[in-house]
Amino acid sequence: MTAGRPPRVLIDATSVPADRGGVGRYVDGLLGALGRVCGTGVDLAVVSLRTDLERYTRMLPGAEVIPAPAAVAHRPARLAWEQTGLPLLAQQVGAEVLHSPFYTCPLRAGCPVTVTVHDATFFTEPEHYDKSRRTFFRSAIKTSLRRASRVIVPSKATRDELIRLLDADPTRIDVAYHGVDQDAFHAPGDEEKARVRARLGLGDSSYVAFLGAKEPRKNVPNLIRGWARAVADRPNPPALVVAGGQGHDDDIDRAVAEVPSHLRLLRPGYLRYADLPGFLGGALVAAYPSYGEGFGLPILEAMACAAPVLTTPRLSLPEVGGDAVAYTSEDPDQIATDLAALLDDEPRRLSLAKAGFDRAKEFTWESSADVHIAAWRRARS
Repeated sequence: MTAGRPPRVLIDATSVPADRGGVGRYVDGLLGALGRVCGTGVDLAVVSLRTDLERYTRMLPGAEVIPAPAAVAHRPARLAWEQTGLPLLAQQVGAEVLHSPFYTCPLRAGCPVTVTVHDATFFTEPEHYDKSRRTFFRSAIKTSLRRASRVIVPSKATRDELIRLLDADPTRIDVAYHGVDQDAFHAPGDEEKARVRARLGLGDSSYVAFLGAKEPRKNVPNLIRGWARAVADRPNPPALVVAGGQGHDDDIDRAVAEVPSHLRLLRPGYLRYADLPGFLGGALVAAYPSYGEGFGLPILEAMACAAPVLTTPRLSLPEVGGDAVAYTSEDPDQIATDLAALLDDEPRRLSLAKAGFDRAKEFTWESSADVHIAAWRRARS
């Protein structure tokens, strides 16, 4: 009876942060793609923070967009509301499936629940998280694996680690790769690159780019040390620009203190969204020597901006980068060696830039939305 009818799905978008970081990029990209099939592929309702209400109403003309209580802008209140107010809302909108896009879900939802578990690094790389965060997310992941009708993950590596480490049921896990917004992340023109360079005060200096959260897992301290060793003896050493949120990695300050005085290291914090193509695409190399990712959206976005990418072959990153990126290890000496080799090899950088740009086109939010809709149909049945 329901097989041919689009599932009525309530998506909880209240976990999206104001800075549109990783979960924000995921939810925005997914909803944008769903908006194009709303009413045919899925009967959609979305609950969001009040600050996102206009954005999602405009993005989803065929969906019901509902403002969450103002208090849920604060995380403890949001987690409490998730357990009580969200199931009530699901009932009120007639949801057949409730989708929770960020690890946690109601224990008693009143309808089937699907949950996105973004990575397993809380188990594979526990030393890179503080105790409270590690404990919270480990518990949330275990609960979601136990309670959810379907679990959606962004890579085969994440699926395999959940099965290996937590004995997750592989028949209830769906792999939906993230996509990249080809309009927002594109090969920049000279004007875009020049605007970003001026905004950062780089002048004519070339630079290596990092974009991401300053968490221990991202390995920023060793990137700083590797970059300094790779460029210290060069006549015109490229700067290192470490952009993104501040995070909680105290070792970054120690690494910065070790940088020779004649080298230039910039930490501009968050960049404007419109500046990201010029920043990434204008870099000699976009470096991301992470200890492991659930997906690796920053390297995909850099590839889409035609930046040569240097990353590690850890967990999901080879699924995203394939043969279109250069690989290194997490060790600062190896980063120095591999970064120096790239800086000295312009033909290889140009080749990687083109290969990455072409490969990025294979990752679309429309494909991700198709997997989500199929998972919701399975959950409903």
